[in-house]
Parts: sequence; C-alpha cells; structure tokens
Amino acid sequence: MDNNVAPETGWRGSREGWLEAGYKALIDSGVDAVKIQPLAKQLNLSRTSFYWFFGDREALLNALLEGWEARTTQPLVAATRQYAETQTEAMLNVLTCLLSDAFDSRLEFAVRSWALQDRKVAERIEVADAARLQALVEMLVAWGHDPAVADVRARTVYLVQIGYISMQAREDIPTRLERIPTYVEIYTGQSPEPREIARFNARFIPVTGAPAGGQVA
Repeated sequence: MDNNVAPETGWRGSREGWLEAGYKALIDSGVDAVKIQPLAKQLNLSRTSFYWFFGDREALLNALLEGWEARTTQPLVAATRQYAETQTEAMLNVLTCLLSDAFDSRLEFAVRSWALQDRKVAERIEVADAARLQALVEMLVAWGHDPAVADVRARTVYLVQIGYISMQAREDIPTRLERIPTYVEIYTGQSPEPREIARFNARFIPVTGAPAGGQVA
C-alpha cells in the first residue's frame, strides 16, 4: 500500500501519531523500544493499523531518522546562513540554534546511541556531521578566516557542543549565559559586543525572568 495515500482517519490512527509514539519511545528508552506491538498498545490501536502507514518496522525507523535530520542538521545548517552584521553575531545565531528547541538534542543523543549498534545509522551520522561541519566552515570563511583556520574553529564549535550532548552535561541558565561570551571569543577570535550578548540572553530569559524553553548545552 502506498504510505502517501493511506487513510489517516478513524480507528487506524494517523501516520503522525505512530511517528510521535515512535519518537517518544526512541527518546525515552532507545531504539529497541520502537516496536510495533508496544506502540499499538500505547496508542490503543490494533497492530494491523500500523501497516496502513508503514510497510514494516524498518520504514518507521527510516522515518524517525528523516525526522532527526529535520530537527537537527537542517536547523543548524540554516543557522549558519542566517543574517548577521558581525561574525560574533553569526556565531551567536549558531549557538542560539544549538541551545534552543530548534535543535533537538534529546533526539540527537538517542540517534547517536542507536548508532552504536547499527552501522547504517552510524554512517548516516557521519554524513550529517560532515554537512554540519562544512556549513560552519563556510560561515567562518565568509567572515574572512583562512580555510584551514576555519576548519579548526568549526571543529572546536561542533565537537564542544556535541560533547555536551553526548555527555548529557547540564548547566543552569546563569552559568550557561555567563560562559557564552568566552565561547564566542574562542570560536571566532573576537569578543561579542555587549548589545549582541544582551540580545542573545533575551532569547533565553524572557521579560518575566523565567528561563525560556530549550536544551542546556
């Protein structure tokens, strides 16, 4: 059956519903928990309902990987191309993406854990890593860095931030924000302007003073 035209109403549930259930299972318990029968029970649907939207479990897993790319690689690459008046502002755009809900760090961790037992997933991560690093290099080169220097700076940015995710490091909001200016100076070789930091901080601490949503990294 063509997954693109399968009915998505009534007792069968929806493709999005199955995907969301699979996503939650992957995040909470790992890929081994993404199985049709437990998901059907969770959704209060029959097992056969699954096959209206996916040919098999592998199709669901592939869809989850596509969702991972859409929630991580795509927004990060887009952030490197976002308008900025200075290279420090450009780097703050990248950090805003990595520290906010724009980049799904929980899903990133889950997929990297999955890759430890699945070579095909590991290869897909290698492709994503290369694309993300290339986008960072291109951003830095556009701001005047020598390509070799841009490559090292890009790796410093990326490996630090992925290290935060892989190690599941946690920082409170004040600590995170206090470190950002130094990170930007290390990443770009220039100190951000106070007004740039003020705008950055405002994205994470609303007027109410309560921390904004997003991942700590």
